[in-house]
Amino acid sequence: MEQEGLRAQVGYRRRGGHYGKPAVVAENQLEQNFDVEAPNQVWVTDITYILTHEGWLYLAVVRGLFWRQVIGWSMRSRMDAELAINALLMAV
Repeated sequence: MEQEGLRAQVGYRRRGGHYGKPAVVAENQLEQNFDVEAPNQVWVTDITYILTHEGWLYLAVVRGLFWRQVIGWSMRSRMDAELAINALLMAV
């Protein structure tokens, strides 16, 4: 890599800012109990961001805890309601 003038990217620079608290906080229904007895009883979700050569992409994922597999996902350049809805619709 050194001969080609390449170097690894170690981390990302974070912009300063105040994000505040979410408008609505849902109750913790699972209470860290992730053992599920049948499929489609419990789904969990997460949203993360990924840096690409073209900019940031946001990834929303829906996982079923029985099989522990991804059952729905959506990726967009903006984090909006459509991102989460598309992931949920794929899971359904």
